[in-house]
Amino acid sequence: MTILQGAAEFMRQDQVWSFMQQSQPDQRINVSKQVILYVEGLNLSFDGFKALNNLNLYVNDGELRCLIGANGAGKTTLMDVITGKTECDSGSVYFGQTLNLLERDEAQIAQLGIGRKFQKPTVFAAQSVFDNLELSLKTNKGVMATLFARLNSAQTDRIYQVLQTIGLKQQCFMLAGALSHGQKQWLEIGMLLVSEPRLLLIDEPVAGMTAEETERTAELLTSLAGERTVIVVEHDMEFVRSIARTVTVLHQGSVLAEGSMNDIQNNQAVIDVYLGESQ
Repeated sequence: MTILQGAAEFMRQDQVWSFMQQSQPDQRINVSKQVILYVEGLNLSFDGFKALNNLNLYVNDGELRCLIGANGAGKTTLMDVITGKTECDSGSVYFGQTLNLLERDEAQIAQLGIGRKFQKPTVFAAQSVFDNLELSLKTNKGVMATLFARLNSAQTDRIYQVLQTIGLKQQCFMLAGALSHGQKQWLEIGMLLVSEPRLLLIDEPVAGMTAEETERTAELLTSLAGERTVIVVEHDMEFVRSIARTVTVLHQGSVLAEGSMNDIQNNQAVIDVYLGESQ
């Protein structure tokens, strides 16, 4: 690519970002019935395999919900559909009562206030913790604006507030690549928080963590619920027991059971197909 071609591509990307900023969808979320996520009759097949099978899920505004199930139960596929990464065959997904997520792409869904954290942390290793948060704060701005922008006091305060929340204030200017595995997970959660999402989807947050990091993660996720809605996918049953208020068990693409952890532990169908295998 020549210098002129590179410059043209750079300007094209800036125009795309500017268009996205100007055409943000209506972000008013109707939770008058206290439900923030409606998933109804969701179906999705891959080469004859039924990944989602008439799945129904309702998540209340401000709750901390845990999703559990064996590999292939449909947990990741469900999150892919909610965030616009994968199209379903049929069904509906609404954010609040009026925002149809199936009519929007990934960028538009993120702009609505839905953030997703994958299992493996994807931080900018060569940048400081602060810079990672700053870059995340500016993701909806044009490229040129991002290069030459300076943080205002509200943005700086927001970053330090998030640093306090995720427990990385002392590591503020440390390179992200030098953080422990658990700290990288917290930083990535922080990278979502700076954009002030209303719904967080967190995939296996404690995989590979020490016992101390796991305990700290439980405290962090519990603290986020209320102001936000948090959905956690996790295989570690001890961790789920430590944070769960409501647990949804998926099996073969459908909801097998739902209730408190005590309800789930005593559900014979769950014991037969899931808990019995994991204990």
